[in-house]
Amino acid sequence: MKLNLTKPLVVFDLETTGLDIVNDRIFQLSYIKVYPDGKEERENIYFNPQKPIPQEVIELTGTTNEDVADKPTFKDLSKELEEKFSGCDFAGYNSNHFDVPMLSEEFYRAGINFDFSKCRLIDAQAIFHKMERRNLAAAYKFYCGRKMEEDFAAHRADQDTEATYRVLQGELDMYSAERQEEKERQLENNMDALAEFSKTNDNVDFSGRIVWKEMKDANGKVLLDADGKPRKQEVFNFGKYKGWPVVDALRRDPGYYNWICSSDFTSDTKQVLTRIRLRDMGR
Repeated sequence: MKLNLTKPLVVFDLETTGLDIVNDRIFQLSYIKVYPDGKEERENIYFNPQKPIPQEVIELTGTTNEDVADKPTFKDLSKELEEKFSGCDFAGYNSNHFDVPMLSEEFYRAGINFDFSKCRLIDAQAIFHKMERRNLAAAYKFYCGRKMEEDFAAHRADQDTEATYRVLQGELDMYSAERQEEKERQLENNMDALAEFSKTNDNVDFSGRIVWKEMKDANGKVLLDADGKPRKQEVFNFGKYKGWPVVDALRRDPGYYNWICSSDFTSDTKQVLTRIRLRDMGR
């Protein structure tokens, strides 16, 4: 459907060195500028981020440090981008949470106060999540074919538990090999497979302060275990040792363990860290 525009809309996406809006940088900006008359302008810009692109980002995006070494910095093109984006609205996917704040931060670093508060910000992900709700009531209707209020009282743990049990049964029925031809649409009816499929992150602790990362050799090749699966190790995901294997950081700075244990971290994080430390000490 043609967009009903009253001013130009910039549909855009960024590739960045990481997800830290303060410390990471943009190395690719792609956008489509759509005008009210239907005219479209497309541009794909690469920047030298002035900091290394991490290996995991290189593998994800296919863009290497050599690819952007001779490109202009964001600041070099910031005035030009300000002119092109002035008077526009913006749209993206998860853009209100990440892409717009990151772009705004880059403008600030370049000495430009681009006022996004004057723009209408459209986030396709937010629309998707609000229109296709992912709560228990929506799941119950989808997998069980009935509305929750027809079968249960609202906001009662015992009722929600029963509904959840029926949803899980409905999921296994819908995604069984008998009903799904495509292998990737099938769910195994065993708890190992369901637990693995349920994972949405690589957190070691619940708060994500420590995460699993693949181990690599000196040439950047992923190390494999006896079953041919990537070997992983616990890595700090915050602070001055972000990206460091936990055991390496604690060997280098033993006081870091005491600082975490005496600070306002969750008990789970402290327990996970203690288990890693004791394991490394051979206890």
